[in-house]
Amino acid sequence: MRIERSPSNTWLWLVMIFLPLLMAQSVQAQVKQNQPTAINTGESFKATADSSTNRKIRRLSEIERPATDASRLLSQSSTPQAIPASAIVQVTGVKANSTDKGVEVILQTTKGQQLEVTNRSAGNNFIADIPNAQLRLPSGEAFIFRSEKPLAGITEITVTNFDANTIRVTAIGEASSPTVELFDSDEGLIFGLTTAASTAHQLPQTQPTPSQEQPANQTQPEEPIELVVTGEQDGYRVPDASTATRTDTPIRDIPASIQVIPRQVLKDQQITQVREAVSNVSGITAGPGGSQTTFGESFILRGFADSSDSSTFVDGFNRNNILSRSLDLANIEQLEVLKGPASVLYGLGDPGGIINIVTKQPLATPYYAVEGTIGNFDFYRPTLDLSGPLNIDKTIRYRLNMAYENSGSFVDFVKTKQAFIAPVISFDLGKNTTLVLEGEYLNTSKVEYIGIPALGSLLPNPLGRVPRSRFVDDPDLKLERDFIGLGYRLQHKFSDNWSIRNAFRAELEDYDEAFAYNLGLRVDNRTIDRNARFDQAKSRNYNVQTDVIGKIQTGIVKQDLLFGLELSRTDFTRKIFNPTPNLPPIDFFNPNYDRPAIQFDTKAYDEKSPQNFIGVYTQDLISIGDKLKVLLGGRFDFVESSYEETVNAISRDQQDTAFSPRIGIVYQPIQPVSLYASYSRSFQPSPAFSRNADDTTFEPTKGESFEVGVKSDFFDGKLSATLAAYQITKQNIIVNDPANPGFSLQVGEQRSRGIELDVAGEILPGWKIIANYAYIDPEITEDTNPEYKGNEPSNVARNSASLWTTYELQTGGWKGLGFGGGVTFVGDRQGDLENTFTLPSYVRTDAALYYRRDNWRVGLNIKNLFDVYYFESADSLDSVYPAAPFTVLGTVSVQF
Repeated sequence: MRIERSPSNTWLWLVMIFLPLLMAQSVQAQVKQNQPTAINTGESFKATADSSTNRKIRRLSEIERPATDASRLLSQSSTPQAIPASAIVQVTGVKANSTDKGVEVILQTTKGQQLEVTNRSAGNNFIADIPNAQLRLPSGEAFIFRSEKPLAGITEITVTNFDANTIRVTAIGEASSPTVELFDSDEGLIFGLTTAASTAHQLPQTQPTPSQEQPANQTQPEEPIELVVTGEQDGYRVPDASTATRTDTPIRDIPASIQVIPRQVLKDQQITQVREAVSNVSGITAGPGGSQTTFGESFILRGFADSSDSSTFVDGFNRNNILSRSLDLANIEQLEVLKGPASVLYGLGDPGGIINIVTKQPLATPYYAVEGTIGNFDFYRPTLDLSGPLNIDKTIRYRLNMAYENSGSFVDFVKTKQAFIAPVISFDLGKNTTLVLEGEYLNTSKVEYIGIPALGSLLPNPLGRVPRSRFVDDPDLKLERDFIGLGYRLQHKFSDNWSIRNAFRAELEDYDEAFAYNLGLRVDNRTIDRNARFDQAKSRNYNVQTDVIGKIQTGIVKQDLLFGLELSRTDFTRKIFNPTPNLPPIDFFNPNYDRPAIQFDTKAYDEKSPQNFIGVYTQDLISIGDKLKVLLGGRFDFVESSYEETVNAISRDQQDTAFSPRIGIVYQPIQPVSLYASYSRSFQPSPAFSRNADDTTFEPTKGESFEVGVKSDFFDGKLSATLAAYQITKQNIIVNDPANPGFSLQVGEQRSRGIELDVAGEILPGWKIIANYAYIDPEITEDTNPEYKGNEPSNVARNSASLWTTYELQTGGWKGLGFGGGVTFVGDRQGDLENTFTLPSYVRTDAALYYRRDNWRVGLNIKNLFDVYYFESADSLDSVYPAAPFTVLGTVSVQF
């Protein structure tokens, strides 16, 4: 008996209200810091860090200045003129100092005399545009400066990149516009601001370096003034990542290959699935199952298939995604890929690496964005992103992301409806404590698709070739899925050097899934024998992590310490029903989808498989001077699992333990170059529900990795590159049993060797690039079945590469017009474990065109521009997955 569920869709009406708008823009992560320092998403820095700006300059009150006010000094035309890119002045820092009259804001640059200022004041607000400048860190990244309530009479001062070559300075007055004086200095351009009430409160000088002196006449405030620097990371290079060490550590200081796919890349490529995004990273491809399946989020990392679906994490938590169910990208800020074994920090996992999804967090300033995307194959997707403070003090902030997708497919009958909502609320519980509450809900309804036979699609068939749109499943069988994620993150800072972080995440998933599967093509080369089954399953996953983070300085030796404890519980239950009668065969070349009614009334399995995990870990990043860093870490895991299947009276218990070490070294001979080497191991217990055909248990899967590499920055830090070479060995691999559908096999050992190159960043202003190349030499080196020894694992290409680049016009009447394109190459791959057939190589070309002006953006993306007929992956000769043909997506977005 099939049990139907009708999930509640009441909240979906809220999404549908915004459907007609068809416009939105994804926002980049924004960072808040309570010290007076400027922060760029992914990289923090002191505004006075550049030695060229550490000179003491005279206060506004200490120098005689001409009696000029903003109305006269800023009387130029309000319309910025087109300027060449070479004339754009880079402002490398912003500093705010109090004076005896008010406050001065300094735009730090060695070319202050070249800055052109235009007055755009309105009402109580002073607004000045500098149409030949950009805010850029010495590393090349953009940032935003914000000071809230710097003195009486001024609510806020901000300095932002208004567009590709314009800086906007805004001072919001409470009752009237501030009085502004403009001056040049050796440090840069100075805006002196005063108000009628400015003698009551004054802004402190930005946190000085040791070489600076506090002026004697500086007035200290009663309370520290908060400087919040937030901003949209519009680049492709991200210098910091937390995945590798569970702390915000520069990527160049970590002895591992780490690649980040920022939100800007996802937006420029108009990516809607994680499996699409990973093509931007070397050595990673999507696993078996095509983009049209519900099993779309499994991955192959450095030649190793994610057999236990444990490679995907969300904010550092393992998704425990038993069946590789798809995610929604609406609340994703960026994807961080850590290659190689990650068990020392994350416990269970394959040695190829992990993908950590970093979600969007609440902002301190109001932000509202709406976006709409439409495309061929009846694709419709509106999204909504709201954020801001909930109280005057901004100690309570929220973020709400919503998305709805209704789409067809290039495959006949395959349709998807998906609704998603993700609320987040953060609380400042005092000066040193922060609490974040977050949740997500995803409802998916989709007609199942399991590919088509290779004969007649990939391989020659004497009867001809079928179109890639062919559907040989059953249009009445589909998936109904509800997913709920809930959690909190609590962080407390004991001192400048020690803090504690406690986090919890629960994942609750229910799904009813009816699907057909192929039993093989008959000798007539056209009749496919099929059957079907119905799964009714529940998954409950609970995870608690506690980290203690500390810093110790002893002479030239600095230690960044991490101590952690992780507790996890997973409960998976599933009932499997067979149909009465069996699903009839179908003609591959002339399918007829009419069939007698079937009932799923024969229970084949009723299984339960709980697992308990305990992990204790420690890590020490030792910095010896400026050039040498050593990373040491270790983790002990204890896993207790059981399996009970009542229909066939099967029961078993299993306990596994493992110690996973990691050691790495980084040497930086010069500032932009890092040389590294590392050794690490991984551990993955066998899933309790994985069954051998003879009902024997599986041994834990273990891995060992050796890696060396070099990281370097180019173009003054605007472009970064990583070159890595590795050898990984994985033992006790679990794969699907081709002779017994629904069962698994454990083969002996697989070795993978490879070389990878990743490049990301900005070559010239407005010209961004992300590219990669990977060579993988995979081989099954040992096996209990001699048939597989010496074979290559399926779906792994020896050679693969991708290039994506965009350019946006920086000046002229068409400023804001951008265009881009990309090429993806994937070499030949084996289609099955027996290596009986090969998936051919392919080259796919994508293109993009967009125009943005003020807060609007209109974009057009074309995927598979030349309509190449290629195959994404394969399960067996009976099931291969064609890729989508020429696809067009149009997007309109606006933010407020």
